[in-house]
Amino acid sequence: MAQSNLLEVDWSKIPAPEDDGAAVHLAGTMIPPVTLLATDDRSVTLSALAGRTVVFAYPRTGEPGKISLVDDWDMVPGARGCTPQTCSFRDLFAELKAAGANHVFGLSTQDNVYQTEMASRLHLPFPVLSDEKLVLSRALKLPTMQVAGLTLIKRLALIVDDGRITHVFYPVFPPDRNAGDVLAWLRENPA
Repeated sequence: MAQSNLLEVDWSKIPAPEDDGAAVHLAGTMIPPVTLLATDDRSVTLSALAGRTVVFAYPRTGEPGKISLVDDWDMVPGARGCTPQTCSFRDLFAELKAAGANHVFGLSTQDNVYQTEMASRLHLPFPVLSDEKLVLSRALKLPTMQVAGLTLIKRLALIVDDGRITHVFYPVFPPDRNAGDVLAWLRENPA
């Protein structure tokens, strides 16, 4: 089935993910010294970044007109909405920076070649990190799901201060409101 418009979603028809407790261990955890390739061709080690970093993770963005990973993708709780989530961070990027985010990154297990095309197509002002080999996901024990034989990161957002996770947004639903929720938290909790 070809994917419909990736940005216009009736969230009332999409199953919301439940809090399965898979992220409770993350707050207070130090990010391990894992280096990931970014869409701006940099190698990024989140643990080495000074100041406040926002990392939002998602299963995988789609491509307009392309076939979905599985026919019932929209019915997998937490699967649908990666593009709206990413675009909401794009649209609020300047405000996130003004509210104290020194760095903003997207994160998925998709390969860097695909992510680079997506970042260009969506005009992202921030890099997206590829954890294609699941090195960071496994080291942090990020919540994941299995779809079509692939391990995908469940949607979440992390606030990282000087390499330590200080706040976790999980589960995230609806995805297009995640950036607004992160922005509100940043404003209420200055670094």
